Amino acid sequence: MNNNPIEEFEKSIGIEFKDKSLIQTVFIHRSYLNEHKSLGLEHNERMEFLGDAVLELAVTKFLYEGYPDKPEGEMTNWRSALVKGESLSFESKKIGIDALIKTSRGEAKNVGKARDLILANAFEALIGAIYLDQGFDVVQEFIEKYICYKLTEIIENKLYYDAKSKFQELAQERMGITPTYEVLSESGPDHAKIFRVGAYLGKNKIGEGEGTSKQRAQLDAAEKALASWENSK
Repeated sequence: MNNNPIEEFEKSIGIEFKDKSLIQTVFIHRSYLNEHKSLGLEHNERMEFLGDAVLELAVTKFLYEGYPDKPEGEMTNWRSALVKGESLSFESKKIGIDALIKTSRGEAKNVGKARDLILANAFEALIGAIYLDQGFDVVQEFIEKYICYKLTEIIENKLYYDAKSKFQELAQERMGITPTYEVLSESGPDHAKIFRVGAYLGKNKIGEGEGTSKQRAQLDAAEKALASWENSK
């Protein structure tokens, strides 16, 4: 009976790594090394950097080849919806990365957006590891299986039409004003920053949001602004 969790993980995703050090690195968060410096391990951030680029290329290729009649702008919106952090952290949990990720004791207590960021980054690191170990064709197949399958739902439910776009359209239609966004605060270490952003109409703050990037915080702020607007009717 095989009790090696990483080997079980490989079986579950249908990919057996030739270089086992690559798949092991996927699950090492930077914070884990602060408490285990003597192990001589490498954290997953370089691999995540590579995986982010591979993910964007693979999704772009999938859209370019699969939808030859669609313009660039529409495919860009679809791609953004497919590769956003919430999507990656959801898939990360679904395939079992959450149970395998190694973090510091303090980081392990985090939940919500901070945890989701770690899991989304680990998913990108996994993509980078698969690319290095198996090549582009295998990682393309993996990405289509675990990411691109959502496209039908995204198109049918217009999930690519984000809150920021809706808020701008309504604000211009009702008030003739284009919303603006301002960073209110930044917190957390460099590798896991949380931004707090305000959404404004003129000088009036309509909503506040948080996110792991300014763009995601703006989207959250726009969602809060839309909800506030609806509740004030």
